[in-house]
Order: sequence, then structure tokens, then C-alpha cells
Amino acid sequence: MAYAHGKYTDFEALRERAVTLRREGLSLRQIKEALGVRDKKILQRLVEGEPPPEWTKRPNAKDDLRDRARELRRRGWTYDEIRAELGCSKSSVSLWVRDLPRPGARCTPEEQRARMNAGLARLRASQDLERETTKRGAAAAVGRLSDRELFLVGVGLYWAEGAKDKPYSRREQVLFVNSDPGMISVFLAWLDLLRVDRARLRFRVMIHESADVAAAERFWADHVGPGAHTFNRTTLKRHNPRTVRRNVGDTYRGCLVVYVSQGAELYRRIEGAWYGIVLGANSAT
Repeated sequence: MAYAHGKYTDFEALRERAVTLRREGLSLRQIKEALGVRDKKILQRLVEGEPPPEWTKRPNAKDDLRDRARELRRRGWTYDEIRAELGCSKSSVSLWVRDLPRPGARCTPEEQRARMNAGLARLRASQDLERETTKRGAAAAVGRLSDRELFLVGVGLYWAEGAKDKPYSRREQVLFVNSDPGMISVFLAWLDLLRVDRARLRFRVMIHESADVAAAERFWADHVGPGAHTFNRTTLKRHNPRTVRRNVGDTYRGCLVVYVSQGAELYRRIEGAWYGIVLGANSAT
């Protein structure tokens, strides 16, 4: 087919061939290759008015939701009620049902609020389940860590959360503070990997004075296991009555400080390993 300066000659003949191919079940890509048409706009004009073959149509994952939304709308549900029931956006509901008649009032405001709250509770439960499913899948994908993997994780963990030496304050010490029991567990496993004797470890709880200090001390002692006698005196944070604390309740246990005595050499190894990670990451890009 002749092609010159971006325009096709004998357009009608070309369209007749394109329509024939379309009715034979060819996709736009196949018609483009068969006719040598490269211009997308011209290709669309050639098959204008001809529906695509069924096999080229992608299944719409929201078809079931759309059908359900239309059913609920016919039963008199509002947009907000449908959104809460199906867990989709209000804009999607509007797109799906806007051609249907608007329902009249079906219930009292109290009944409507109760239905909305129930729908929102179902939505939140569904979202929570989705979150937990994603987290469990990600956790399972990690599997068992090799010694090298644990070593690199521990170095990064310490450099993010541990005390660091400064030019204006030469303190080559290994001191790690965190409120997350999981972080403490990984850090202690990392120290075991480096063959740091547990007898060199000192622990200390830091917590607000208005919290349940005794319960927090028991929790951290149980968490770190044997060697709880190495706990130093708890540091209490004074409470400012003008400050509204959010870290309250039974799950608030303050922070645990883990200190490694005679740790200058270990600190230097940590700092050097961190610089090695930085260089390795830069060389990989």
C-alpha cells in the first residue's frame, strides 16, 4: 500500500480491507501488520464502527462489583452505603450506577448511621485482613538468614539506631536503644553471631515515670532471657503535665538500652563494615 508524507492513498479501499480483517477476528495489532499502517489515528479511522473481537477484550476484574452495586442501587441503597458495603471508592459507585433512578428515603437517620457503621466495620476488617495477609506473605518470603545476611542486617540496624562516634565527641562505644522487642532480638542475635559474650552486656530500661515501671522491667528481663541480673537502675523520664502522651497503655514498655562493655574495637569494626556497605551499594549502581 502506498505511503507518502504521512498520508495513505486510496483510503476507502484500505478501509474496506481493514473492516474485512476486523470482522474475521483480527486485533488492531494484527491489522496494522497486515496492512503496513503505522499511524495509530489512521488505524483507528480504518476500523471505526467495527467492534473489537471478543478474544481481544480484557476481563474486567470489577464487573462483579459493578453488577452488585447496580443491584444494591435498585434496592434503594445510597452511594455511601454501597461504597461501605463493597469496599470501593464513591467515584466508582457513581460511574457504575449514575444512570439508575435516585432512591427515596428508606430508613431513619439512626438506622442509616447504624448501617453505615456496620459497613465501615466490614470495610476495616477486610482492609486489616489484606494487611495481615501481605505481611505474612512477606515474612514467609524472607526465610532463614545466612550468617552473612544477619551480619549485614545487624550493621545497618546498629548504624541506624545505635550510638555513633563524633569528631567533637570521641566515644567509641557500642550502645543500642530501641522500644521494639523485635529490634532488640535481632540485635542480640547479631551480637551472638559476632561471639560477643553475654557477660559483657549491660541492660537498662528507659521509661516515663507515669507508666507501669515494674511491669516494663519484668517484660524486658523476660525478653532478653538469662542474665537479667545485669540490668542497671531504670532511667525515668519526667512527665510534663502540659504534654499529651500517646505512648500509653499495656503495650507501652519504654525503651531498652543495650550496652556492650569494652566495645571500642567492636565499634570500629561496625563503622568499617558500614562504610563497606556504602561502597558496595555505590559500586552496584
